[in-house]
This record gives sequence, C-alpha cells and structure tokens, in this order.
Amino acid sequence: MADKQHLYLVDGSSYIFRAYHRLPPLTDPEGTPVGAVYGYTTMLWKLADDLDKADGPTHLAVVLDKSGTSFRNEIYDQYKANRPPAPEDLLPQFPLIRDATRAFSLPMIEEENVEADDMIASYARAAAARGWNVTIVSSDKDLMQLVQAGSDSMGEIDMLDTMKSQRIHLPEVEEKFGVGPELVGDVLALMGDSVDNIPGIFGVGPKTATKLIQEHGSLTAALDAAEDMKKSKLKERLIEHRADAELSRVLVTLKEDCPLPIPIDDMKLDGIPAEPLAAFLEKHGFTSLLRRLGAGHGSPDRPNDLSPAKAENKGAEPTSKGNSQPLPELPEIDRSTYETVQTMERLEHWITKCFAAREIAVDTETSALDAMRADLVGISLATGAGEACYIPLAHGGNDMFSEKPEQVPLDDAIAALKPLLESDAVLKIGQNIKYDLNVLARYGIAVSPIDDTMIISFDLDAGRSQDGIGGGHGMDELSERHLGHIPLAFKDVCGTGKKAIPFGEVPLDKATEYAAEDADVTWRLHRHLKPRLAVEHGARIYERVDRPLIPVVAQMERHGIKVDRARLAKLSEEFATETARLEATIHELAGEEFTVGSPKQLGDILFDKLGYKGGKKGKSGQYSTDQSVLERLSGEGAEIADKVLEWRQLTKLKSTYTDALQEAINPDTGRVHTSYSLVGAQTGRLSSTDPNLQNIPIRTPIGRQIREAFVPEDGNVLLAADYSQIELRLAAHMADVDTLKDAFAKGEDIHSRTAQEMYGTVDRDTRARAKTINFAILYGISRWGLAGRLGVEPDEAQEVIDTYFKRFPGIQAYIHATLETVRERGYSETLFGRKTWFPRINSKNQMERQGSERAAINAPIQGTSADIIKRAMARVMPALNDAGLGHAKMLLQVHDELVFELPEADVAAARPIIERVMATAAEPAVKLSVPLGIEIGTGMSWDAAH
Repeated sequence: MADKQHLYLVDGSSYIFRAYHRLPPLTDPEGTPVGAVYGYTTMLWKLADDLDKADGPTHLAVVLDKSGTSFRNEIYDQYKANRPPAPEDLLPQFPLIRDATRAFSLPMIEEENVEADDMIASYARAAAARGWNVTIVSSDKDLMQLVQAGSDSMGEIDMLDTMKSQRIHLPEVEEKFGVGPELVGDVLALMGDSVDNIPGIFGVGPKTATKLIQEHGSLTAALDAAEDMKKSKLKERLIEHRADAELSRVLVTLKEDCPLPIPIDDMKLDGIPAEPLAAFLEKHGFTSLLRRLGAGHGSPDRPNDLSPAKAENKGAEPTSKGNSQPLPELPEIDRSTYETVQTMERLEHWITKCFAAREIAVDTETSALDAMRADLVGISLATGAGEACYIPLAHGGNDMFSEKPEQVPLDDAIAALKPLLESDAVLKIGQNIKYDLNVLARYGIAVSPIDDTMIISFDLDAGRSQDGIGGGHGMDELSERHLGHIPLAFKDVCGTGKKAIPFGEVPLDKATEYAAEDADVTWRLHRHLKPRLAVEHGARIYERVDRPLIPVVAQMERHGIKVDRARLAKLSEEFATETARLEATIHELAGEEFTVGSPKQLGDILFDKLGYKGGKKGKSGQYSTDQSVLERLSGEGAEIADKVLEWRQLTKLKSTYTDALQEAINPDTGRVHTSYSLVGAQTGRLSSTDPNLQNIPIRTPIGRQIREAFVPEDGNVLLAADYSQIELRLAAHMADVDTLKDAFAKGEDIHSRTAQEMYGTVDRDTRARAKTINFAILYGISRWGLAGRLGVEPDEAQEVIDTYFKRFPGIQAYIHATLETVRERGYSETLFGRKTWFPRINSKNQMERQGSERAAINAPIQGTSADIIKRAMARVMPALNDAGLGHAKMLLQVHDELVFELPEADVAAARPIIERVMATAAEPAVKLSVPLGIEIGTGMSWDAAH
C-alpha cells in the first residue's frame, strides 16, 4: 500500500444515475432490475481492491443522498423543483446500492437534510488539511470547486470520472471552465443550472460566463462593472438579474464544515471479506464476479470494467459502445450442430418443434437483394441457442443438366410452412424482417406476428456508438458487439468478383452453416435485446410506433407506384439537350472547351484562368469547386458559376431520376418499388433507397416535371396528404410558446405572424426572412450560418437571433433545457419516448460538439414529427378498410407527406378519413396543445395532387 494516505470519496448518488443512463440494464433471478447496481458494484470492486497500486485508496467511503432537501431549499423553495422523479425501474435499485456497499464492508455516509456534495466537500477538506490526498469519484461539475494542488502541509484533491477513466486535476478544471476551482462557483452562478433549477442570469451561457469572470476576476466584480458596460442585452441582463446571480452563488457554494459522522481514520481499507460479498453477488446473479471472487481474482478487468459485457461476454467491446450487458448463459455458437432439412419428414419435425417453441427466428436466402425481384432459395429457422436448421428450396445449377441436391419441393415446403409462419401462436423474429415479409408475401405467406432485432436495437441505441453514426444495427455488427461473435460473411460462402457464385450454387453444408447461423444469431440477439426494452423505456416507442409500422411499410414497397416511362424518356432527352446548351455557354464564358464535370479542370478555369478570388486548394492540390464555392461566386456576379450550378442540377436529375427511374421499373409489375429503411435516419425518419424518392426537388419547376411522371393506374387518382408546418407546430407545443400556439389555433400563416413579431410589418421580403429564421433556429443554426442564409453580416444575424428569442423566449428556454438534458443524459427524447444518443455532445473538439448540439436541438422535434406520421401510417389503412374503401393503397411516405392511389369515386369518402387519422395520430399517447394541419390534394399525377 502507498505510503501517503489516500482517501477515495465515492459520489454514489451521482454515480448510480450515470450508471443507469449509460449502462444497459439487466434483471436478477427474481426479476428485479439490477443493471445500474451491476455497474456500481463493479466500480466499487475496482476502487476498493486497489487495482492500481501506485495510486490506489488507503481509505474509502461511499457518500449517498438520504433525503431530497437541504438548507438550499430553505433559501430558495424552487431549488431542484423541476427534477423529474426517478425512473420506475431505478427506484428498486436504490436499496440495493446500499446493500452492495454493505456487502463490500465499506463505510457508507448519508445524513438527513445534507446533500452528498456537501458531505463530500467537508470530508475532502478535512482530509486534505491533514495532508492526505483525496480523490472524489464523480464527474459532477459542482464538485470541481474542490480540486486543489497538494503542498507540504496540504493534500491534493482530484476527481476521477470512472465512466471516461479520466482524472480531473487543475488543468482539466481550467480547460472546462476557463478559470481555477476557486472561481468555478462564480461561473456556475452566472450560467445557472436547469437541472437543479438554479436561476443564474437568463441568456448567459458557459462562454459568456467564463469571459465575464476572466475579465473581472469575480462574480461581484463582473456585476459591479455592468453599469459601465456599453449598451447591450448583456448589460441589461446583468443589472436586471443581479439578485438571481447572487442567489445562485449561494446555491452552488458547497458547505465544507458539516459534522463528520464517521471518523476519517475508520475508513481504512483492510481487504474485502469474501462472505458477505459472495452472498450478495450470488443473490443478484452476478456470476462472472462471483467466479472471480471464488478464483481469488481481485477485481474485474480494467480499465472500462464498468461494462457488464467485459465481465460476461467473451470478446465483446467494453463501454465504448455503451450498449452491451451480461448475456444469459447460452452455449457458444457451433455451426456443426445445424441441420440441413432435405426431406418432408424432417421439415414436419422442425415445424412441430417451432410450434412448441412459441418464439422462432426466421431468415430467407434469395437470389437477389431486391425483394420484389428475388427468388426464394431457402429458409432458415431457429428455436433456441444452437438449435437451428436450413431448408434448401432451390439449390443447384440453373440449367437442366445441373445436378441438384435432395431438397423438399418448393410448393410442398411453402404449403407446410405457411400455417406456422402465419400462426398467431408463434412469434417470428427477424433481423430486418421487412425484407423477408416481402419475399414470402410473393409466395402467398403473410408472416405474423413479428419482432425485428434491427428495429429493437435502433430504438434502444440510435446514435449511441462512439463514432456518432446512427447506423450500426446490421446483424454482423450487433453479433460482434453483443455476442462477441463474428458470423460468416456472404463473401465467405459465395466469393467475390468474377469468381462469385449465386447462393443457390453454394454446397449445402456451407449454405447451412451460413444460413442457419443467421437464424441462430438473430434468436440470441432477440434474447439479449428484447428485455432491455422494458427496463430502458424503449417498449413504448417500439410497440406503439415502430413495430406496427413494419408490415405497413412492407406492403407499401410491394404496392410500388406507376411511372410514365414515355414522359421520363422525354424529360431525359430534354435534359440532355439543355445540358449540351449549358456546356456550350460555359465553354464560351471560359474561353475554351473543358470537361465541366471535372472539378480539377473547372477549378483551374475559375481561379487560374479567369482569376476569381477566394480559391482554396485541398490536400490533393486542386481547387475546391463544391456548391458553396459556386454559390459564393454566383453571388459575386460570376455568370459561369450560375451556369455550372444549373448544369450540375440537370445532370444529377437526369442520372438520378429520369434515367434511373426508367431502369427501376419492375418488368413484372410495371411499377417502381422503392425500399424504405426504418433505421436510416437517427431521429426515426424513414429513408428511401433504390430508388430514393425523397430527394426529388419539391419547389423547382424541374422537380415538378419529374413528379408529373408519377401517375395512377387507369380509373384511379393520386391523393397527397401533407402535414402543414408540423415541426413548427411541435416546437410551439414543446417549447410552450403562447404566441405561436395562438397563431396556429387561429389558423394564421405562421411565417407572417413571425414577420409581424420580428419586424413589425409583413411583406414578401419579411415573410421570406421570417420563414428562414423559423426553421433555422429550430436547427440550432449559428450566427454565421444564419448570416449566410439571410445574406447579412454575422453581427446582424446575432441581433436577429436575439430579437427572435426576445419575442419567443420559450424557444430559447427550450434550446437551453434540451442541451442541458442531453449533456447530462447523453440522449434526447421525443414526446413518444424515442431516444437519440449524442456521444459527442461533450466532446473537446469544437466542431464535433457544436454539430452534436445542433442535431440535439432539433432531434426531439423532428423525431416527434416522424413518430406522428408513423402512427398515422399504421392507422390509416385499417380506417379506410373499415369504411369499405379497401381499394385505396398507400404508396409513398416522403418526409411529412403520404401519397395514396385510389379510385376517383372513393376520393370524397376517403379524404375526411385520411385527414382525421393524420390529425389525431398523436392521440391518445400525446395530447398536443396545437392542432395538426393537414393539406390534401388529388390529381392525375403526383405533382397535380399538390
């Protein structure tokens, strides 16, 4: 043990919440949630057993909050008044935290009407005064006021953020706050804290607060200096809200002289008695920790041992992914145990086994990725871990002389499997099961009921990976992350390049290993992920929004939409003629011929030959000629930049739509079948691919020409139903902005109302500016970004933002509260409970942090909008069917719009039903304080329906 005494003070109250929000949950053998307890237990083990001998604790105590009140409530009755109650599944874990502490035979400090932070401060100062080093195990910014350097007579006080494995010394405090620990309280007093309901000064954020304290040296000096400042909103706020700042300074000041209920010397560590700890671990099912204890190991693996995956899951990633948890005891994956089902007798055996299992994983193997053109090659089933089979249905060569292996005839297999796959008594689990639904639907099988591990993963962990990408929900990645297993890759069995073979030509032993493994892994992932929905509050969004949508979207994909091939061909020809004309004009303006599509040649023409200013070369040595560069040059009067922008738009529309849509027409149906992804956008919006029908320009004449090519079948019309300004309506509700709510309630034009509030007058210019501002603010735009959109200087743009927040203060309060919540929890939440994680929200990299902040501001609004239209999609067809309008089909979902095809005679009856379903889609789960406006049009093309 180290010579110098070293006291560790564990902020148990803070840590339990961090463990709850950042670590996946699990339940003990009695069904009690213990996910946060596991993380807490693992942390204590690491600290108490002195894993790092050079800097381990000689003394240790855990400090907890015993009650929800303190002297601060007497000073300010609104202190912590806005804190939500603890989550339901966390409440039963609080007593277990105390049990865990006692199981380690560690001192536990909790005093009535004294906050844990004050008790930590009192013990830290007392120990440091005795020359002891002190480590506070917490990341609480308030406790950073205590950090100090050591001296001959005084001990050092630092902090340890165990979730990041980061030590916090003086430099880290100064980096975060821009001042030393002695002035942190002054910065906090200016900033305020929405979580603890500390008022601060409204409109003063971290940067402004830090700058004021740096410039003036203290809170009092900064407030005193306000009178002499230049006229500004900041000056007004400092003077007007001085009392709030002074009150806040008292609230954030830690009490350092609390009586110490346990003498510091009594906190000495003398090892961990095995018996009480063993009983605790066994009772709650922490088997890996129990095995380590029995084997004499001091503690779990380090660092990042807070992740149960590290303790329970071979090869799995630690907390970097933030979403692994202990696995149920399952056998390791052994591909040799899978069965190839080649006879009807064995198929019937497996069908009986599936009915008995009640929950099965299903996967299809096909001849192509496009579900509307793919032929079924085989089906795999899994009834449990390691209990999987593959049923080959179309293996062998394509020609009549090819040798085909023994397999059940396709028609016989489909007839036998249909009752199972359609049975309400058996849950069918898939990974991206929408694809399998569409494949099997073409063989007359309507698979139901279903679960989808990809969607479950998305609803739990959207955006949670450290790289911040919203993807990461494919089977291979989920398997590696959660199961510690890398499945066979498609190329491993089919090869790549010219040597690649269709799956139907893969030998059955290899095909079985690959296909049955997919079903096995899917079953295991379901066993791992599904229980998390309940304890992580993901069941609400999965069961009420996303799972009901899967068969709806699958059916939309199967319906497809008709396009006029002749019209597209004519547009392609017109675009080709126009691009040729533009090229000639561009060459004339350049004074020579060159390849307009070559960024290098274009850059050389613009900046070297024509001499335009502002050209910047990248690492490749060539000039940047992206859209922003061309738009800047266009704004400066460069005609050639205008023409290049036109040329690029036309060539893109031609290649992406008018040419590609002709190729995308299915020869069997004569329609275009897009593919929707339910996990493509981090906020929950659907995305469209192959082809992408969501990026066709809406307001440009060229975009409208393309939409004219989307047409109904003879006797039908297209109906487009669009939510009007839904994100602004949701912002008015979520930010509780009375002015905007009143405007929507009265049916006013919201952009005109904003123009009136902002500029005092409404004309074409002010309305256009107001529209830009309305949407830009909701996307967390910066002064520079808004300046670019409005064509003004950044200072003027800042004045616009300040004026907007003054006229609509609820929006600014919403933004501040949202960011504070996301920084604390790591995720945002929609009104329906959809979580979007932002792992870079506290990044030291400014670009990363600001990008996350902008996304976090908009995510609850855009996500709620996506949730609402999804709920409408799931309800509208049943409502139409109930009304006897079953000939109507929902074809497309594009952002806030739904497109239907229906007989012209049914429009009058269908229109009010569609409008009612869409207008009430949020209910009864959410009652909005603003009406949802629906605009409906019909016509003989998609464009005409607008």
